[in-house]
Amino acid sequence: MKKPELLAPAGDLDSFYAAIKGGCDAVYIGGLNFGARAYCKNFNNEEMIEAIKYAHLYGVKVFVTVNTMITEMLVKPFIEYIDFLHHNNVDGIIISDIGMIDYLRKTYPNLDIHASTQMNIHNLEGAKFLESLGLKRIVLARETSIEQIEEIKNNTNIEIEVFVHGALCISYSGQCLMSSLIGGRSGNKGTCAQCCRMKYDFYHEDKKMNKEKYLLSTKDLNTLDNIDKLIDIGVDSFKIEGRMKSKEYVYTVTKLYRQAIDNYFNNKKEKILTDDLQKIFSRKYTKGFLFSEDNNNFINTLRPNHLGIDIGKVIKYNKGIVTIKLNEQLNLNDGVRILCDDEDVGFIVTKMKVNGSYKQVAKENDLVEIKIDKPVNVNSKVLKTKDSLLMKALDDQIKNTDRKVSINAEVKCKLNEPILLHISDSVNDIEVTSDYCCEKSNNIKTSAEEISKQINKLGNTVYKIDDLKITMDDDIFVNIKYLNEVRRKAVELLNEKRLYKIPYKKNEYFIEVKDFEKTKTYTYLIHDIDSYNKIKDQAKEIIVDNIDLYNSIKDDRLILKIPRIINKYQDYNIKVLVSEYGSLSKYKNKNTDFSFNVANSYSVAFLHSIGVEKVTLSLELNKKEIEKLINNYVDRYDKKPNLEVIISSYPEDMVSKFNLVKYFNVPNNDNYLVDKFKNRFRIKINNDLMYIYHYKKIEIDDYRELFDLGVNSLRVEEE
Repeated sequence: MKKPELLAPAGDLDSFYAAIKGGCDAVYIGGLNFGARAYCKNFNNEEMIEAIKYAHLYGVKVFVTVNTMITEMLVKPFIEYIDFLHHNNVDGIIISDIGMIDYLRKTYPNLDIHASTQMNIHNLEGAKFLESLGLKRIVLARETSIEQIEEIKNNTNIEIEVFVHGALCISYSGQCLMSSLIGGRSGNKGTCAQCCRMKYDFYHEDKKMNKEKYLLSTKDLNTLDNIDKLIDIGVDSFKIEGRMKSKEYVYTVTKLYRQAIDNYFNNKKEKILTDDLQKIFSRKYTKGFLFSEDNNNFINTLRPNHLGIDIGKVIKYNKGIVTIKLNEQLNLNDGVRILCDDEDVGFIVTKMKVNGSYKQVAKENDLVEIKIDKPVNVNSKVLKTKDSLLMKALDDQIKNTDRKVSINAEVKCKLNEPILLHISDSVNDIEVTSDYCCEKSNNIKTSAEEISKQINKLGNTVYKIDDLKITMDDDIFVNIKYLNEVRRKAVELLNEKRLYKIPYKKNEYFIEVKDFEKTKTYTYLIHDIDSYNKIKDQAKEIIVDNIDLYNSIKDDRLILKIPRIINKYQDYNIKVLVSEYGSLSKYKNKNTDFSFNVANSYSVAFLHSIGVEKVTLSLELNKKEIEKLINNYVDRYDKKPNLEVIISSYPEDMVSKFNLVKYFNVPNNDNYLVDKFKNRFRIKINNDLMYIYHYKKIEIDDYRELFDLGVNSLRVEEE
């Protein structure tokens, strides 16, 4: 059985080194642009080159995230950046834009491409479609169950990467518009404002159902206890989330999963201890939807951020002094948060009285007095969110951990012959001989111990010798200078082998697309028969979002809207509007919906090339971006595209496998969320999935200008 790759995150060089010291097999990082974590420190080009070289010496692969929406203006710098990465031997890129995938597969045949989780691949058909495009790996949607993963593994040859630990999104990745539509910070462009971590109230028929507020804030994924099941079904890569996390977090989580994987293959049954992990960062844990459908153990309604550990409660507050009764140790420089109804009070402990005297350490059952800026209530829970001693210990551990690459060596010292040194890392074999020949000893005889000592002097190299074989004649003298020389030369040559070059090759891009007639038409999305009667005399095409309504209307203009989350496909020999990648190969007569996040001319061309009749552009594009896309399409292909733009709708802010209606056990009608601004977000449940709709209608002003830009169809959603 093949051992799975352990893939760790790194948001900067410190975390990168920590991940490698923690025992990962690969690291994923981002550059200064095009990654879905724009608020990480990330890696500039010089750091990227350094990181790739450093990792390759240790036998660790480096994958770079370039998984944001690539608008037309970004295409040129995006391609230039990929070219830079390929020139510098990146092991693979993680990408979500289908047009750029098509371009890169055709242009850079030696570059490995991984489909990002942003592509929302959650079923076998989607996996097969991407495999047919020549991708190396798929990062599956985090909602994909172990049974679905096993089905994909058994019926494809593409590598499968699965998230095993870290933060979860409440929405299917790549399918959330909430942050973009509310505040203009797009998750698809790497700048998500995490609206899901905000406070909401849930209402059913105007009755508030909740007490706690964080109704969309997920717990953190933790699969340490189930890692064996993922190994058994053949998952290729175990991915840890955390490019925004500290180096201590990255090191600790990587080390724990390294231990869990190695324990499995060494038949060890020891329990993995996670106490440190909870102190570093935890929102409480869930197995998500990977191993179960436990809807009620998915969100953490208490708080959206790090909860640390419970260390006591407030027993008194008076004039800026809080008195806490401890149930855990507290030290100077620890971080503390006191949970309050309105706003928590957080601080670093810089001075504290312990049972009446100033001390640096307080123990269980001690009474601690600390000066704070805001009043707090008696009986408020107190959390330790930073353990200063633990962080110091981990920092020291990271500094003192010296990961080494095991090699075997054989040295031969024969009279009147050159020194011969052979070293091997089990993949690469190096053999070096000296210019010097071993001499017969007169007064000084060289021992095997002296030879061993010199060959083992690997200093600050990445290597350690596990097995050294020495073959030598008796009564010889070996000049130490030349032993050192062959050792250094052998190491240099082995380094060169390990700093492998991925052959750079660039081909010409090509694609065949047809020319579409220029039109000025209107499409309507309807949900009921009344809406149909209202628009039937003015629509060119009519999109229907359910099969029962479709069958009840006799009209050859109808198009059936296919869901964007599909576990079982239905056979339709009709025109459809598809919303996810498996449907692209399943259905013949098709248009594509906004959920493909189409933002550039290459994506439009690819979809047209595989038979998509009409392409709906992303809701996140402005008129200038649309104009640039169309102009570049026409200039490059000398053909006109067939594009649709949604000009009036209540968009789906997100689609989630988590179901608030089920969570509160209420009927599936008249449910909505209310945010702190009193905005109402309507909730609908369809096929047990939760769709949250924007609180207001999104409309494009002067939409007729889009016809002049080259858009063929404008879509209106009828309510």
